[in-house]
Amino acid sequence: MLKTLIEAFALISTWEVIIAMFAASVYGLVIGSLPGLSATMATALLVPVTFYLSPIAAIATIVAASSMAIFSGDIPGALLRIPGTPASAAYADEAYAMTRKGQAELALGAGVWFSAVGGIAGVLSLMILAPPLAEIALSFSTFEYFWLALLGLMCATLVARSSPVKAIAGMFIGLLVSCVGIENPGGVPRFTFGLTDLFGGIEPIPALVGVFAVAQVMRAMLTPEPPPLPRRKFGSIMAGQWKLTKKYHWQMTRGNIVGIIIGVLPGAGADMAAWVSYAMSKRFSKEPEKFGTGHVEGLVEAGASNNASIASGWVPSLLFGIPGDTIAAIAIGVLYMKGLNPGPTLFTEKASSMYAIYLMFIIANILMIPLGIAMIRVAAYILLAPRSTVMPIIMLCCAVGSFAIGNNMFGVVTVAAFGVIGYVMEANGYPVAAMVLGIVMGTMVEQAFVTSLIKSDGSILPFFERPVAAILAAMAIGALLWPVMVWVWRKLKPVQTAAATSR
Repeated sequence: MLKTLIEAFALISTWEVIIAMFAASVYGLVIGSLPGLSATMATALLVPVTFYLSPIAAIATIVAASSMAIFSGDIPGALLRIPGTPASAAYADEAYAMTRKGQAELALGAGVWFSAVGGIAGVLSLMILAPPLAEIALSFSTFEYFWLALLGLMCATLVARSSPVKAIAGMFIGLLVSCVGIENPGGVPRFTFGLTDLFGGIEPIPALVGVFAVAQVMRAMLTPEPPPLPRRKFGSIMAGQWKLTKKYHWQMTRGNIVGIIIGVLPGAGADMAAWVSYAMSKRFSKEPEKFGTGHVEGLVEAGASNNASIASGWVPSLLFGIPGDTIAAIAIGVLYMKGLNPGPTLFTEKASSMYAIYLMFIIANILMIPLGIAMIRVAAYILLAPRSTVMPIIMLCCAVGSFAIGNNMFGVVTVAAFGVIGYVMEANGYPVAAMVLGIVMGTMVEQAFVTSLIKSDGSILPFFERPVAAILAAMAIGALLWPVMVWVWRKLKPVQTAAATSR
């Protein structure tokens, strides 16, 4: 093992790997912080560059760019309430509320610190727990994936600050949007209205950019400018993070564990990890009433979770060639292209290359702290710019990013349409985050459900007969009934109190 570790150090200590990792880190930070340009897009755009790099340097660019982009999506979320990546959408409102309270340093510092800690935890899972975690993931069938996706949808009711009924309604709107197109188990065009552009469905990223970014610009146009934040020099980004680590050590650990488990499940990824962890943080918090008002607890757990899922998503990728998420799917293509074919033999025949990947993940997450702080300080000048300057630039980034997704104008039209939808929903108290969750998870829910019914010949018993499926079903149904139980409890409590007083 020591000999393999020394060989791995030799592989990553070349100038080519060092320069590639540093350049990819800066690139990932910039792309992730621009609304509409996701971590997946940042990784995909690097693939042509990897043609000209050695195998280790090529993987280094993927590792560094994806890790940095997932974190840097928190920056515009905290400063402008516009998440840079889908994984940041779960807690963008919370981070922005902290900024309005004058705690921008604490929010962004928590983002960079707990993202780095979560990333390193994910690497440890990749090193130590790869075989057993991969076996668990392979034992999941479509029955378990249906309940897992449904459980993810129920997170909309747990994170909603408004009425749970409105949250569920927003989620159903998202599910309806996910039905558009022909990418369904039956291959039947649905809600396309004869438009060929709708055959491919509505992409989640343009919808997310529209409801968060364009709707925010519309609100800025139609409302007076709020009192400016105090013009003060940004203080220490990392001040107070060790105190937060000690105070919320269990939340951080729980976020790491959830991120690792969700990351290793094919098709889940950082987006679901962030949503589930933020919902769990609110559900089990001693101060749930503070969530949504600028409370750092949710940022700690969700920030640790989404980066932990990045590294653990490589577990099934390296062992079996099954991607844990879209970033890992791109990485598999690069691995094959460079002759590092995924499989169990990769850990025996090219063990030094595997250890090199572990080390690159650790280095990338350590680099995240100084580079992330530098990026935050540069981005913080946005706070000093007048709204009339910032909003047109945001609209330009939204248009460019949405056009780049499909290389056509339909993406721009989609962003504009969802901007209007997002503005109307928020104006009437419907959480747009619930709708985005429905759009992201809808396809997975439908495919898993239909495939499972085909397997069981129309019977619903197998959804409950398998042990893991039964546990996930109980959790999903419990999450669905929880708002109803809370409502009944609140109605009965005054009656019980009045009865006790009359006695």
